[in-house]
Amino acid sequence: MLFDTTPRRRYGWILPLVAVIAVGVGLYLLLLSTAPSLPAISLFGMSDVDIEASLAEKPGARGDRLYIPQLAIDVPIGEEENALERGAWHRVPENGNPIKGGNFVLSAHRFVIGWTPQQTRNNSPFYRLDQLLPGNLIYVDYKSKRYTYRVDRLYPVPSTATEIEAPSNAAKLTLYSCDLRGESAGRLVVEAVPQR
Repeated sequence: MLFDTTPRRRYGWILPLVAVIAVGVGLYLLLLSTAPSLPAISLFGMSDVDIEASLAEKPGARGDRLYIPQLAIDVPIGEEENALERGAWHRVPENGNPIKGGNFVLSAHRFVIGWTPQQTRNNSPFYRLDQLLPGNLIYVDYKSKRYTYRVDRLYPVPSTATEIEAPSNAAKLTLYSCDLRGESAGRLVVEAVPQR
């Protein structure tokens, strides 16, 4: 017989193809899950934000924004709940803001996977929040004016800790996000004080 038409020979290429596809998908998922922690990789369209250029702009030129140079964070601030999908959410605005003082609370996603590495990085602005150190500076453009805060402390809290959003007599900036292991593992809180 010239041609072997048994199913094993005719379809023997399927298993190696499935294996190659599975490895490719696995590598892509690995890239997506590590994208927020990777340095800029132009091959995948990922680039770190040029914070120097952003801070050189006139305050408020791009609306209310949060800048954290050490983490290459440059995201918009919004007061509506869906602001989390674009950047940082100004939680409980009546408890504080840079103008009136009090507890100015901003929350953002720690890790949200996207379809591309760039989407994953954009969706996860607070991924490296734990890398901030006391003394690091944070900048906020709010109502066309720039405010500077100095990181005072970082600490974990349980996910039920609502006191982090409580009103405060002293002016402060509170940043928080879920633990990388998930919301049930708690939250990471960063408190910063205004620089005059």
